[in-house]
Amino acid sequence: MAIFGKNGFIRKQETALAKKLLVWRYEKAGSVLPDDEMLTAFAQKVVDDAHRIAKESGKSVLEIIKERVREIKDKKRS
Repeated sequence: MAIFGKNGFIRKQETALAKKLLVWRYEKAGSVLPDDEMLTAFAQKVVDDAHRIAKESGKSVLEIIKERVREIKDKKRS
């Protein structure tokens, strides 16, 4: 099993973290959770965006993931 890369262990852990953060944000807001496939897709998009932004800006991937989750949830409320 590869550690790095799009299908590596680290990326899977980042996606799992993003998914947990999304679930937490939905529950905190009292919103209905989307199905598991949609949550996973959102989480993968968040992680992909975080890696792209980190490459361009030099920011921490973890901080970017947190920011993106916050932005996605705030957009859903609007």
